[in-house]
Amino acid sequence: SVSDDWVIVDVGYKAEGEVPKSHFEGAEINVGDQVDVLIEEVDESDGRIMLSKRKADRIKGWEHIVDTHNEGDVVSGRVTRKIKGGLLIDIGVPVFLPASQIAIGRVDDVAEYVGRDLECKIIKIDEPRMNIVVSHRKFLEECRDVMTSNILDEIELFQVRRGIVKNITDYGAFIDIGGIDGLLHITDMSWGRINHPSEI
Repeated sequence: SVSDDWVIVDVGYKAEGEVPKSHFEGAEINVGDQVDVLIEEVDESDGRIMLSKRKADRIKGWEHIVDTHNEGDVVSGRVTRKIKGGLLIDIGVPVFLPASQIAIGRVDDVAEYVGRDLECKIIKIDEPRMNIVVSHRKFLEECRDVMTSNILDEIELFQVRRGIVKNITDYGAFIDIGGIDGLLHITDMSWGRINHPSEI
């Protein structure tokens, strides 16, 4: 049966079990449906059985991830929330993205990533603890390495390329020309004299 707060499920025991309806998170549930649940507690005194659909879903999701992925694989998921030391990403199960592995550079506020979809590399699978650690930084570094390799095959002397200024120093500017930074020296910035690259 289904009420406003509970779903009563027959799990083949001498009494039915109870699942909070909130575990179905708005999904339509009807009498006669087959559902996977985890038996959390059996009260022998009154025969009451407490069930969890959320935990059953998590175990199924975990088993699927472990069966289909290995350390080093790339996975995609949405950042769900900020926690101590980093972020949680949903890839079918919640996985941990340490703050140091979010980006190549420093991230001032990790909360700005909440709600974003990220591609990450699995760097650790701890099966006994049902814990997975991922790195967006390693994914970015590998992408950068591929771009660098590709552009080194493409660039030639006297090519004209468009780039983005990444850093300015007293002696020039470093410009990203598509995966690799090149130095534009202050003496090559203008036909006239300039005192500092920031002037242009």
